[in-house]
Amino acid sequence: MGLRDRLRRDDSAGVRRFQMRERLMSIGDDYWIEDESGQRAFKVDGKALRVRDTFVLRDAADQEAAKIQERKVRVRDTMEIERPGGNATVHKAVVGVRDRFKIDVDGGSDLSAHGNIVDHEYEIERDGDTVATVSKRWFRVRETYGVEIEPGQDEALILAVTVCVDAMTSA
Repeated sequence: MGLRDRLRRDDSAGVRRFQMRERLMSIGDDYWIEDESGQRAFKVDGKALRVRDTFVLRDAADQEAAKIQERKVRVRDTMEIERPGGNATVHKAVVGVRDRFKIDVDGGSDLSAHGNIVDHEYEIERDGDTVATVSKRWFRVRETYGVEIEPGQDEALILAVTVCVDAMTSA
């Protein structure tokens, strides 16, 4: 079942859906994030030959929506998201066998990601409310997963967070 099949069965008003690729490529590879209609919505531009992981999230008009960089000097795994709307920092918190992520958003409410992160089955929450759901179950293609974003959310921020989580768990 693909994302379009899921759309026909589940018509949640205002929810935006995106198709992501698992990070099986190396730094320097680029890939497109497609929306529910199969249109290219954002491009993840991996920057090669850098000391730390660096990605640039660009919108369909090739404008930079966010710059994502790994922070090497921290005790915990951390990535910084730099955006015109305000920066965010993604921290990995290992609790037992499950990973959790805390996302500090400058000038806004913080986010958290929890669930089965490695298998791309998790939720992103703000103040206890789910703002996005990430799942592989919607696809037959092995290296693909989907992101459903609730109405009124900053899509570029949520997608940048999923890129961070993917980069921090596949390293």
